[in-house]
Amino acid sequence: MELLPFTKAHNEFRERLQRFLAREVIPHVEQWEADHIVPRSAWKKMGEAGFLCTWAAPAYGGMGGDFLYSVIVAEEMLKTHHSGLITPLHSDIVVPYIESFGTEEQKNQYLPGCVSGDLIAAVAMTEPDAGSDLASMSTIAVEEGEEIVLNGSKTFISNGINCSFVIVAAKDPTVENPHQAIGLYIVEDGTPGFKKGQKLEKLGLHSQDTAELFFSDCRIPAQNRLGEKGAGFLLLVQKLQQERLMCAIMAQSVAEWVLNWTVERCKSRTLANGKPLSKLQANQFALAEMATEIRMSRRFLDSVIMNHMQGEDTIVESSMSKYWTSDMVKRITGRAMDIVGEDAARENCPVVRLFRDVQVMSIFAGTNEIMKGIIAKQMGL
Repeated sequence: MELLPFTKAHNEFRERLQRFLAREVIPHVEQWEADHIVPRSAWKKMGEAGFLCTWAAPAYGGMGGDFLYSVIVAEEMLKTHHSGLITPLHSDIVVPYIESFGTEEQKNQYLPGCVSGDLIAAVAMTEPDAGSDLASMSTIAVEEGEEIVLNGSKTFISNGINCSFVIVAAKDPTVENPHQAIGLYIVEDGTPGFKKGQKLEKLGLHSQDTAELFFSDCRIPAQNRLGEKGAGFLLLVQKLQQERLMCAIMAQSVAEWVLNWTVERCKSRTLANGKPLSKLQANQFALAEMATEIRMSRRFLDSVIMNHMQGEDTIVESSMSKYWTSDMVKRITGRAMDIVGEDAARENCPVVRLFRDVQVMSIFAGTNEIMKGIIAKQMGL
């Protein structure tokens, strides 16, 4: 029984997206992985086809879809076996900051381009010495008249090379309370004092343009601040709920694809005695365990999605799902490689790339240790 209330319109959207990905994305994945970046033209095609920021109102060029459209895009994008064209980051993690906290002027300036693919968004929180602990960041923002002056650096920023603008978290050095000092600022590509570093070489996510960003006396208009002065920490907390939920959706989608691929592989690969791998009891038990774990995870995740769509506070449940799915997908991919054996020694085995790519999922959007801390706090521990 399907828990999520997908309609005929949702299913038709998914089918249209699948056809688009088969035509415009999947044939280019290997080249993007080799180039270690996705061309901006691919983002433009996604936008023109209506697959970016599907929640955006028609006034900004969007389709005004519900969250299920975001779920569909995240699920189908992860089935393309690469993470370079990371549209959920753009559409459902970064751009919603502008939609929720931006002024009408900011919305009119940025949302249409984000929907069309003319603009690519990034968010910069992580620093060389500050990751999940946002209060310890050292990038500063000083207000000078009608300008904000940014100084500092960020690292591991996805879309860092391609981004047209980045939402930067920085703190006011004159405010003692670190949680009340943080602000969010829109910095456009080409702004003097804003420099993009080289692409970072990583274990996985090879086609994703991850970079360091540097701010040296970077001056932006004061109206580029998102929300009220000093409210940045609260804004981040509000949006981290959906960010962690999106991470869980992506991890779940990979795990489901890997299981299906492994089952089919075991049915088609034969042993020396002519029997398929699927007839080995050890493999049957392993696949049964994987299927059970994935199915149970899906049911919980779908319930969190439903509650999120109804506007409920799902901070704890999103943290649970993000922690569980991102750990689970690492177990699933590793076990799949064990089952298929020598096939997993070849670079062209799709699970090999996914095994590398999913390793970082337990770090994204706050480490899983942070997730467990949130859960423990809710338990009164």
